[in-house]
Amino acid sequence: MHKVTITPTWTLTDGEGRQLPYRVVELLTHVEEHGSLQEAARVMGVSYRHSWGLLHEAEQTLGASLLDMARGRHARLTPLAQRFVWADRRIKARLSPALDSLSSEMEQEVRAILSSSGRALRLHASHGFAVEQLNLFLTNAGCALDLKYRPSFDAVAALAAGGCDMAGFHLPIGRFEPAMAAHYRRWLRPERQRVIHVARRRQGLMVQRGNPKKIYAIEDLARPDVRFINRQIGSGTRLLMELMLESSGISPEQVTGHDQNELTHAAVAACVASGMADVAFGVETPARRFDLEFLPLQSERYMLLADVQLLDPADLERVVNIMSADTYRRVVSALPGYDGSEAGRLQRIEDIFGCGDGVE
Repeated sequence: MHKVTITPTWTLTDGEGRQLPYRVVELLTHVEEHGSLQEAARVMGVSYRHSWGLLHEAEQTLGASLLDMARGRHARLTPLAQRFVWADRRIKARLSPALDSLSSEMEQEVRAILSSSGRALRLHASHGFAVEQLNLFLTNAGCALDLKYRPSFDAVAALAAGGCDMAGFHLPIGRFEPAMAAHYRRWLRPERQRVIHVARRRQGLMVQRGNPKKIYAIEDLARPDVRFINRQIGSGTRLLMELMLESSGISPEQVTGHDQNELTHAAVAACVASGMADVAFGVETPARRFDLEFLPLQSERYMLLADVQLLDPADLERVVNIMSADTYRRVVSALPGYDGSEAGRLQRIEDIFGCGDGVE
């Protein structure tokens, strides 16, 4: 099995053509994490002298300091260096899903040339942390996976059209479930589709540490002093948030930033952590990773919709066995806000969506 990895890097070039290499941004990131230039150099596998020279050259190119190295204190990033580090984190959060999808696409091209085995298992899903783990588990088990990250509604529509074998989607638990389920019904095919449970997870508000704007509820998004960052159109998380706004009597036009969107939970968390927004709505895991406070508002089930007529029965059995194993369930349950205790449970569509009007 050949693995393709694509990572985002960037450089800053001044008017004379001198560049701030990406290696400097890596160094600054490690300094922030470890509080020491010497420790950052060790983690990067370079000498302290080399890291100091890299830093000095970058400061000369910029004409500004990047580290505060005052005696008796740990190294601290200057405001400019902090901006570089957070810009890098936002770039990675925004681009990683697209690059992961491209990596998977390239892997299938290499596989088609080097191998005569059957086609890969095609999974379309919104970018999520349990799905990331599933990708790793399937890959480690030798399963060829063609993974494309896309919004939930697009993924389920692709499944109905035969464009993939499995599609990731999520449904809130409770009063918003019927309205969300109605958006999926046009693509449901009970005679050929089954549901595989992945996890229960929590959605809520992400705010900066200390909650300086005192944001506690959906109603606070309508305040004129609050800047919101949204998920993209077609995202199940965006629809859930809009259902909650509607339930509170708030129109999207009242929310500053409703038309500003990002493609992933990690990307909106990075925007809040870097001060580009005051609040976002999403899952708990990226909030914790970016040291944000998280206010849970809604529990939901994340599931895979599988077309059993397209899937090889052996592939379906492999996926279910991997997901229902204690190892996968423990890894998912270790994610903040996730419960993987039912992962791998296979059910009929009727058990999830019922058998009412609208299910074809």
